[in-house]
Amino acid sequence: MSADWIVWTSWILCALLIVAGLAGTVLPALPGPALVLAGIVVGAWIDGFSRVGPATVAVVAVLAALAWLLDYLAGLMGAKRAGASPQALTGATIGTVLGLFMGFVGVFVMPFVGAIVGEYVARRDHGRALQVGLGTWVGIMLGIVAKVVLSLVMVGLFVLALVW
Repeated sequence: MSADWIVWTSWILCALLIVAGLAGTVLPALPGPALVLAGIVVGAWIDGFSRVGPATVAVVAVLAALAWLLDYLAGLMGAKRAGASPQALTGATIGTVLGLFMGFVGVFVMPFVGAIVGEYVARRDHGRALQVGLGTWVGIMLGIVAKVVLSLVMVGLFVLALVW
């Protein structure tokens, strides 16, 4: 009886980690792909990696690392392409953190506002600040899209390995 309890608890943990990870793909406070990977590892461990084998886990781990890298690079590339100052990058980071306390909309709007404020402080040019804010925001949004897509691919590979 205790083995059944452990298995069910493990599956619940697996599902909770994956769901939290998917939420984390759009919420900057949660390491989305890492949590999805952790859930998949728990799911693979439950049956001794027999259905979800080490190769699948390795592919999913590479996808999680790629999602993290793309998310990081997309924001930087958007900012760099727009010619952002270090203050704009700092402003976008502060905006992201503040956005966490403002709900779903804040998470998407505040990095834009923070980049604009940071760039304006650096150069005192309204038009330039808006351009940099927009470029930074587009980069951040592309990074989020990459994280979401790669995390869904990770979950898809896991589900396919479980049922196949």
